[in-house]
Formats: sequence, C-alpha cells, structure tokens
Amino acid sequence: MQYNNHITAQHQLALLIEFGRQLAGETNLDKLLAMIAKQICEIVGAKYCFIFIKDEKHGEIWSKIARGKGLRYAEFHLPLDGDSIVATVANTGRTINMAAAQNNRCFKGLDLITGFKTESLLAVPLINKEGNIIGVFQLTNKEDGAAFDKNDEGLLKLLANLAAGYIEIAVLHEDLKLSYIEIIHRLAITAEYRDQNDTKIHLRNISNSCYHLAKAMGMSEKEAEIIKNASILHDIGKVAIADHILLKPAELTCEEFEIMKSHTFYGGKILQGAKSKILQTAYKMSLYHHERYDGTGYPAGLKGKAIPLEARIVAVADVFDALCMRRVYKKAWKISDAYHHIVARAGIDFDPDAVAAFKAVFDKIKQSYMGKNILQKNDNEGVSL
Repeated sequence: MQYNNHITAQHQLALLIEFGRQLAGETNLDKLLAMIAKQICEIVGAKYCFIFIKDEKHGEIWSKIARGKGLRYAEFHLPLDGDSIVATVANTGRTINMAAAQNNRCFKGLDLITGFKTESLLAVPLINKEGNIIGVFQLTNKEDGAAFDKNDEGLLKLLANLAAGYIEIAVLHEDLKLSYIEIIHRLAITAEYRDQNDTKIHLRNISNSCYHLAKAMGMSEKEAEIIKNASILHDIGKVAIADHILLKPAELTCEEFEIMKSHTFYGGKILQGAKSKILQTAYKMSLYHHERYDGTGYPAGLKGKAIPLEARIVAVADVFDALCMRRVYKKAWKISDAYHHIVARAGIDFDPDAVAAFKAVFDKIKQSYMGKNILQKNDNEGVSL
C-alpha cells in the first residue's frame, strides 16, 4: 500500500495499530465517534471528518461528530430519501470521491451551517459484518490541498471496516442505556403521579439539581449522571401509601404521619438487592433521604456522614423543590425564601458540604424554576433572588 506523504509509512502504521486498540476499549458512542474522527483525520490527512449514523426507523442519517478546525456546528440530520452525498452512499453503498465538491449544490447549505468551504470530498459506507450499511464516513479537504486519491479511498475503507462493528456495538449499547433510563423514568412517574399533577416538572427539577450538586461536590461526570438518574426514584415507596393519606389536603395526624414516613422503608424494600449502579444509588436515596444531619431524621436516625452521600445530596434538592412548588396542602414559597431556608438549615437538616455546593451552583439550579413551569402559576409568587 502507498501511504499519504503527509506522514511517514511507519507513523501511519503506528496510527492504524493505535486506532484498532482504542476501538476495542470504548463503548460510549460519543467518545468512540470522537476518537474515530480524530484518528481518521490524522491517518488519512484530512482537515475535516464527519461520521454519519443511519437511522432507518426515522428515515434519516445523522451526524453527531465533526472533527476539524473552525467548525461552528457538528450535529445535523439529513433525510435518507434525499439527494445528499451521504444519503446516496448510505443507500447504495457506493464510494463517492469528488475533487471539486464546492460545485455540488448539496454543499451550499451544509457549508453555510458548518462554517467552512468544502473543496474535495471522500465518502465511504460503514458496513457491518452482516453486509448492512449502518453509516457513512465523510472526509473533506486534504491537509495538503490535493484531491483525495485511490490510496485514500482504500485507506478510508479499511478504517471503515475496522470501525463499523465497534460503532454498531456502541449504538446498541446506547439504545440499551436509553431504554433502561426510560424505564426508570416511567417507573418514577408512576410513583409520583399519585402525589402531584406536575410530575414531570418535579422529576426534572430534582434530577437537574442533584446533577449540579454532585458535580459541585467533586463527582465525575459519570458519577453525577448516576446521581441524576437515580434521584428520580427517591420517592418510589409512595406507591405503598394509601390515597387518603398521600393526597390529604390538610395536615396529617400523628398516626397518618407515621404511615407516610414508611414510604422510605417501602422504597428501600423495592430497590433492595438491585444489581445496577443506578438502582443501588436509588436504594440509598429512597431509604435515607429523610435522615437529618443532626440525627433527628428517619427511618434510622443516622447522623452526619453516616448518612449516605447520595441521600445527603437528594435531601437538599428534594426539600428545595418541595418548598418552591405548590401542593394541595401549601402555597409555593418564593425562590429566595426557599434558598435561605436551605442555607439556614446547614448542619441541622442538611450536610454543610451539600449546602455549600448548593450555594455554589444555585444560579444553575434556579434556572429550572425560572422558565414556563408551574412555579410562575403559583399564586403570583415572586421568583427573583
């Protein structure tokens, strides 16, 4: 094989070996595509690389990754039944190599979106081991200003063959993950729906706040995402509480309150023994989110750091949201009043570290309550801080 003259043959071979090694170690679709795009640009010597995924269910082919300097926009969707270059490659399996792509009308709108001028173009299909086309690799503009040649075609096809199977696995992994998260959300909605009409807003607010709190407390992106997705199940135990108590539009009696408190116990029973990290986290949240930092909470009377961190985080988010949102038994508080309540209860109800994080990211948390949600309909309560 003749190699491109922008790098030595030895360097290019090293890049190919590294390309294959990295493919095998990544199942996150976004990270995998970003890595592939970067490596392809280096190996082939292209300025820009687009990776398109074929979605026959929705009749489109979409790009989530674009690699290159000066790109203003990286994600866009094209119809599979259109006349774009990538749609043609995705439908026919043909390789398209254009030396003067800027003369093709398909690129006038695309260049306007992405912010660069298309000169030469090379597009090859991504074909899985069953022979099905699952996407397209598209390169534009050689680093040396020349057009893409037959050697480039062969090299890009080789890279496409190496990458196709791993991309397909990552897409399936992503679909499975999304399905899993969707099931969790629907389960949470089922539990919360009995308690309030603004279920989706409540769950969005809780998960958003927990995510920002987790990040502010030093958690990684992956850990924060787990906290975010697990938090919506913190009240799953309410499915076991009778309507006449759960929906009572007045203060509960002592006996009724004791029954209401049992939702933490039932939540723990529902989630106990789960194998997934999200549900294990949700177990701690559901069982312990009503513990207080000073040890006066329930169900176990845990104190301080003995309360799981996950529960200490969701406790702040849950109480803040409960104060800000109207319920059948109370009016909504102003955001400023709810904020000062959380801050004042640091070391009493809440972990001081979690409250410090709350203060640090409050501008981000507040955004969930400033849009067109139920808060603005709550008795004309103010929303400014």
